[in-house]
Amino acid sequence: RSPSLMPTLLSHKDNLGNTCYLNSVVQCLRPIQPLRKSLESYRNPTSSGAVDPTNSVFVSSLRGLFSNLDRTADPVQPTNFVMSTKMAFPEFGRTGPQGQPMQQDAEEFFSGLLTIASQELRGDDAIKAGFAGRQIESGELMGADNLIDATFGLKMEETLTCDETATGEGGGGDGDAMEVDGLVEPPVKSQDLCRKLVCNIQGGADASSQTNVNHIAEGIQLSLDGKVEKRSEVLGRDAVWSRKQRIARLPPVIVVQFGRFYWKETPDSQDHAGVKCKVMKPVAFNGTFDAYPYCTQEVQKVLKTARDKALAEEEERIDRKLRGEDAKKEEEGGEGMETDAKDEGKEAGPKEDAGGDEDDEDLKAALAMSVEEELPPVGPGLPANFQGQYELFAVVTHKGRDADGGHYMAWVKADSPEGTEKKADKIADTDEDNDDWFVFDDDEVSPCKTEDVLKLKGGGDWHMSYLNFYRAKK
Repeated sequence: RSPSLMPTLLSHKDNLGNTCYLNSVVQCLRPIQPLRKSLESYRNPTSSGAVDPTNSVFVSSLRGLFSNLDRTADPVQPTNFVMSTKMAFPEFGRTGPQGQPMQQDAEEFFSGLLTIASQELRGDDAIKAGFAGRQIESGELMGADNLIDATFGLKMEETLTCDETATGEGGGGDGDAMEVDGLVEPPVKSQDLCRKLVCNIQGGADASSQTNVNHIAEGIQLSLDGKVEKRSEVLGRDAVWSRKQRIARLPPVIVVQFGRFYWKETPDSQDHAGVKCKVMKPVAFNGTFDAYPYCTQEVQKVLKTARDKALAEEEERIDRKLRGEDAKKEEEGGEGMETDAKDEGKEAGPKEDAGGDEDDEDLKAALAMSVEEELPPVGPGLPANFQGQYELFAVVTHKGRDADGGHYMAWVKADSPEGTEKKADKIADTDEDNDDWFVFDDDEVSPCKTEDVLKLKGGGDWHMSYLNFYRAKK
């Protein structure tokens, strides 16, 4: 954990009075290249009228803050950005009884930032600037008309099935629906756009659920499925429906919010105002996130094809290694890396040359098959043959038992410069790479490891994850 591991581009910011919620989110957004590149090409709108000048000032100040952070390793005071934030979100400018700035919710700031940025970074030019170097087709965007939705947007498909009637598709939502006098209630399908997934820790969409959530996968599943009351036109009354949401479009970046805070009614109190509470329960997560279980069948089909192809390639590689072909190639490569295939064939002799021709034919056939089976896109800016796997690269944590107080910090994975990647050690008894990370505590930056980040699951007074940022694995 040498200080030399800290690259100069990872600098920090002074806390201008309870702005740790802002500092932590900004540090987690910095590694997201589509956002950074689109902001660099952003120009303030010159026309007035429909355009809100407050929004343009906010986005411009965010761009300026990123630029200042990149230019120095010294602490940067985000004065302009804090001022523009309070202009764009007046509630963030509230003060306490003593005139001190009040603590704010990091997720509320994150969502508000994305909302304003989606209004300013609109159109093909903003999207092309964000994904510079890649040709983004309209089929990949699947309706996304701004950079934020192209980068963070999850197109969700919701299906509601009535539990008290038949659906015409073999039963209700749980497969055991009651048919009332032969009445058939068709499923109700709709689509919505979300910019984050939620890991519910208490109850989920079904308030009566008693699911014990110990892992992020269980909490996400709980938030996507549940029971709701809704009017049935067939029955002419309210009925119980099964609700199921699935992802129909995957983004390059997935953000998961842990449902740590909730509002508790206090009917016996004098003011009956209620109180905001924090869930301290530990919820574990991994360094990788598999989106496959939460996708629609159409998206799963594409991801499975890519996974089967990768598995077949891995099996072929292992088979070739067992046959000693890889060792033979290494020996030939040691004699001269620039020797062409023709010269290698001469050295190997007629028998090995014939084998090489067979390998070439197999390679050509595999390439032809790969071209013929070009997979349809499941989202914009995703790697070729994407398998639905994401890697954790940033975390916003909250420390403290008070939902309206406490302290936020950012934990960001250290990206090695190109050409200097080194293989990280494994965390004991796991397949997790123990990579280098940095902890941003306002104007203090410290190095840490993946094993330290995975301990941020909660269960005590230590920092616990609140927002997890995942990016598509290449």
